[in-house]
Amino acid sequence: MAADQTILLIEDDREISSTISGVLTAAGYKVLTAPNGIEGQRVIENESPDLVITDMMMPRMGGFPILEFLKTIEQPPRVIMITANEGGRHKAYAEMLGVDDYLRKPFAMDLLLESVARSLAKAAESRKGKKPANKKSP
Repeated sequence: MAADQTILLIEDDREISSTISGVLTAAGYKVLTAPNGIEGQRVIENESPDLVITDMMMPRMGGFPILEFLKTIEQPPRVIMITANEGGRHKAYAEMLGVDDYLRKPFAMDLLLESVARSLAKAAESRKGKKPANKKSP
């Protein structure tokens, strides 16, 4: 099912972007990348990805304006925010703006893949018009 799901990665650090993109591609996802929020916003408008993974702090436009932009879209993609920022207020603001997950760098790639799978499952459920089932993890 991953092959028909598109993920947009908005990350200004080339090494991090390349690593995450490679892991997601190897997991079977179609991955688009953008080096900042301005380019990311353009990709969102043109490609309608299922999931956006965005860094918080980037030149030109960071992650929070992206989250605010997504609030204006009728059917916005799910969002995972990644950041090296330790501040609790940033996490609270990101959650208020609707992120599915908030991962602090550095993080294990399997943690990211689990988060991606959860977010895409929620996206699939919402497209069907159903609420995600409350499944308890073992």
